[in-house]
Amino acid sequence: MTDVESLREAGRIHSEVSETAREMVEEGASLLELAETVEDEIRAEGGAPAFPVNISRDEEAAHATPARDDDATFGEEMVNVDIGVHVDGWIADAAFTVDMSGNDGIVEASQAALDAALETVEAGVSTAEIGEAIEDAIDGYGYNPVYNLTGHGLGEYQQHTSPSVPNRGVDQGVTLNEGDVVAIEPFATDGGGKVKEGGDEEIYSLQNPDARVRSSRARDLVETVTEEYHTLPFAKRWIDNDRLDMSLRRLKSTDVIEGYPVLKEDEGFYVSQAEHTVIVEEDGCEVTTR
Repeated sequence: MTDVESLREAGRIHSEVSETAREMVEEGASLLELAETVEDEIRAEGGAPAFPVNISRDEEAAHATPARDDDATFGEEMVNVDIGVHVDGWIADAAFTVDMSGNDGIVEASQAALDAALETVEAGVSTAEIGEAIEDAIDGYGYNPVYNLTGHGLGEYQQHTSPSVPNRGVDQGVTLNEGDVVAIEPFATDGGGKVKEGGDEEIYSLQNPDARVRSSRARDLVETVTEEYHTLPFAKRWIDNDRLDMSLRRLKSTDVIEGYPVLKEDEGFYVSQAEHTVIVEEDGCEVTTR
């Protein structure tokens, strides 16, 4: 049974740390400092990160988080910050975009799409209708939705469950039911609307905790991840392990752990994101992350 009070508490924490994150996005500021500050604040408030703070810039759309020794700073960029908070496994997932590139129309498009989607959500509505509302709003600004990224359901210690919520109109969708917990996250772009995998990979999650693992170091890593993060995504910089890269390679090769490459539009284009988590109600929805 869904723990609504834990969902609401996760949303409360999310709203507070999002304000901290927004204030830290400025030219010359450290990406790593933002991520670690927000993650530490989540823990101090009694929650835990549901996934590493994602900081995506310009053509990046998702899965970008600073490395342990990352010295990157913000420039004249479009910056998406995606934050996940959980309380006892119940997740608040939301994102915002700050534009320092001079392309704030793309930011307005994703936010308008999120607003349109939230007005559509209620028990009995099809996710196809939500996708159509998102696409229409973004089209109205002259941009494209990123059609191969979707919103998603949220479960206990599960960051992505059914249903998927498309960011464009589709022929068939899934009917939402009262009590469903869903993250709705439109992405807008001035590119073609299809993201691809890049080479960088700093985020992983445990897929098969019961698999037989021969390497003692790799077994230790599985035990640590299982105890600390369950099947939720974790960052390499969170793990103290002398041979972490070798252990991750071994575990990936046997499908025990999955990596998340950075997802990108074509170079030279921009991606903005807006996201909230909602609990579906009979005649609307409760937004937990604002």
